[in-house]
Amino acid sequence: MSDGKYIARALIVDDERAVCELLRERFQQENYDCSICLNGEEAVAALHRQRYDVILSDLRMPRMSGLDFLERAKAECPHAAFILVTGEHDVRVGVEAIKNGASDYVVKPFKLDEVFRRVTSALEKKRLETEVEQYRERLELMVEERTRQLQKALDQIEETYDQTLEALGAALDLRDASTAGHSSRVTRYALAVARAMDCSADELHELTRGAYLHDLGKIGIPDGILLKDGPLTRQEQEVMRSHVSIGYQLVKRISFLSPAAEIVLAHQERYDGLGYPLGLRGEDIPLGARIFAVADTFDAMTSDRPYRRALPCETAFEEIQREAGHQFDPEVVRVFLSLPQSTWEEIRDRATHQPWPSRPAPSRLEIA
Repeated sequence: MSDGKYIARALIVDDERAVCELLRERFQQENYDCSICLNGEEAVAALHRQRYDVILSDLRMPRMSGLDFLERAKAECPHAAFILVTGEHDVRVGVEAIKNGASDYVVKPFKLDEVFRRVTSALEKKRLETEVEQYRERLELMVEERTRQLQKALDQIEETYDQTLEALGAALDLRDASTAGHSSRVTRYALAVARAMDCSADELHELTRGAYLHDLGKIGIPDGILLKDGPLTRQEQEVMRSHVSIGYQLVKRISFLSPAAEIVLAHQERYDGLGYPLGLRGEDIPLGARIFAVADTFDAMTSDRPYRRALPCETAFEEIQREAGHQFDPEVVRVFLSLPQSTWEEIRDRATHQPWPSRPAPSRLEIA
């Protein structure tokens, strides 16, 4: 101990003072800061006051056995190497102690050099275990940081997506001022129903984009037909119906929108199979499109149009109920009608002041 620096701090616990003194002298020769205790209770108190690198404890002691002390030591000083000292007939107990967290055991009568060799080995093992644990913790911190960075990048991408959707919606409103705000309102109405039906986050995500872009194909419809005041001819009706396939072709080519393309394609289908363009029937129609159909009709009936004023909500409710099983999925109608009228009034008011929600990631949007 000429340089005054200790290699490690050791605690020796044995009810025989002579054994303690003998071991302490040997430890101090190797530059260990060494303390002794004559029973387990004293040792537990010592662990409260001090941190130890290695603990050497006898198995058979009064009031508290070495195994009981091992349990206390693991809780008080988990990073310390623990070595149990046993008699020859207690070797199996020593093996059991290792299973319970001890680093090693030595058998009485022991040789001091052998004890010290076991201590050195146990300390090295603990050092390596500590290094591995620290590396694991650093790795977890790195993963958490990378995950935060990735999430931030994904949020920025989602925000860009939403800005793109908002721009597309604005373009539709400019093209057909008579239905301005329709896409925003019908999206919110549809999501209110979908949430009430316990749709998954992915389903809500797809419904958000599919409902908002359902009329995107109208960009390809000539103004003479899209903006015509009077009734459309049969030929003009066929051209107008083509907005469904036009919108589908546009949406499915955009990777982040492609999951919503099926809703765009099926948004004019009917539950009874009399819709278009594919004549799908019942549950062959995607759930998002079945929900959209009810929301779309409700908004169309309760909004002002060039040819009529908005109808009362009660009138829209009656018509939707009448078409359950024909135009609409009966279960979707049931859920829709179960929601209070105030829900739809609040949504309409919110859509007026906030055409597209400002929060990123449509799968997490609070639209309704």
